[in-house]
Amino acid sequence: MGLRNDTPRQVALGSAITRRAFFGRSATGIGSLALASLLNDNLLAAPAEQLGPLRLRPAHFAPKAKRVIYLFMAGAPSHLDLFDYKPKLVELNGKPVPESLIAGQRFAFLKGVPNLLGPLFPFNRHGKSGTMISSLLPHLGRVADDITVIRSMHTDAFNHDPAVTFLNTGATLPGRPTLGAWLTYGLGSESRDLPAFVVLVSGGGDNQPLSEHYWGSGFLPGVYQGVRFRGQGDPVLSVSNPAGISSRVRRQGLDALRDLNQLQFDAVGDPEIQTRIASFEMAYRMQSSVPELMDISSEPVTVHEHYGTEPGKMSFANNCLLARRLVERGTRFVQLFHRGWDHHGGGGGQNLVGGLPKRCGEIDRPAAALIEDLKRRGLLDETLVIWGGEFGRTPMLQGKVSREIAGRDHHPRAFSIWMAGGGIQSGRNYGASDELGYNTVDDPVHVHDFQATILHCMGLDHTRLTYKFQGREFRLTDIAGNVIHPLLT
Repeated sequence: MGLRNDTPRQVALGSAITRRAFFGRSATGIGSLALASLLNDNLLAAPAEQLGPLRLRPAHFAPKAKRVIYLFMAGAPSHLDLFDYKPKLVELNGKPVPESLIAGQRFAFLKGVPNLLGPLFPFNRHGKSGTMISSLLPHLGRVADDITVIRSMHTDAFNHDPAVTFLNTGATLPGRPTLGAWLTYGLGSESRDLPAFVVLVSGGGDNQPLSEHYWGSGFLPGVYQGVRFRGQGDPVLSVSNPAGISSRVRRQGLDALRDLNQLQFDAVGDPEIQTRIASFEMAYRMQSSVPELMDISSEPVTVHEHYGTEPGKMSFANNCLLARRLVERGTRFVQLFHRGWDHHGGGGGQNLVGGLPKRCGEIDRPAAALIEDLKRRGLLDETLVIWGGEFGRTPMLQGKVSREIAGRDHHPRAFSIWMAGGGIQSGRNYGASDELGYNTVDDPVHVHDFQATILHCMGLDHTRLTYKFQGREFRLTDIAGNVIHPLLT
């Protein structure tokens, strides 16, 4: 098992012992100390969250952000209809795309020489920055000077699962740790009673299912994977006590299981056993902390009006409010997946005219409210907020030539996201695509650059945050990535 590139690694190598041997020899020292802190808050003067697998760890340098809220729009929203206004595309609407632009390129569904499709909804300028935002997002326009829109994102994958996996893990195939897992591995947790990495899901679009590897820990220990909270029923599966099992009986069972695991740890020195012990203890504490967290009915009426929340329901609005409550309580990484943005064309909500306004109506008000709420509470400066999908959409029409059923195909070569707070400059528009929104032309930002920049905001050097697996040092950005310094405060 590998180590982070920091002081502990230098100590281990300098003393010529392996990590396994180090933990084995320290079983009655560091291992027992960490376990004791989990079971008895009064035993140690040091905070318990600084011990065990999720203990707080020093960043590589002073961070601007302490936590991340990632609003992930699964299905790939159309940058050309929301954030990247193209007058030329309006002018050429309905005309064939220049063949030279698409020569030799592959698409998910388009064939031949399709026609260009201009934006289907008006754009308006907002704020002192003059940021052009679709009329479908009027509330977001209110916070235009608090966000930075990046219009030059590009990626390596043009189908949904590989693209979502790539954006979250740095690889197109499953099996690597996700961004949230890397951050909790690198920095630890600030919360004793809640997971460091929480996932919340909303929206429609069951034809684009969400896979658990989107928030998995890959080859990192399981303690670093995301924990999905649910808005209805049991907030976390398998955490509640079974019928007839009291809290006292559960505590006795966990104590017995802890003792057995500790015996095994003493024998083999495998740190994954300590991870297992810590996970059981976290689950026990979550039985009281999670229900209180998920009960948003205690929030003032003004807060519900601001976000558009409805207690007891599952919605993106409720999840945005929960995200604020989570970061207030020390959760390191909160990822909201909102499904239903895959607008290829056709009937129902699968087209842009029927589907895009519905999705925007679900996210516009709460996303803006989240920015304003964090700012009002003094949390935005240390919370990095991100909004975006896995790729963009083509400037060419997919489907029949009809505004009512128009759609766009997948497009990895240019798309838009926005970021706010946590060390990112505000009120900026960064990068640009060409006049048709097809290729990036100014300040291109690759997915690995985007990931490196997020880690930098959190005080981590993406080249030093590594984990040895199968004989190789892995990192989130693989062997690429550059921090986008012009974006930083």
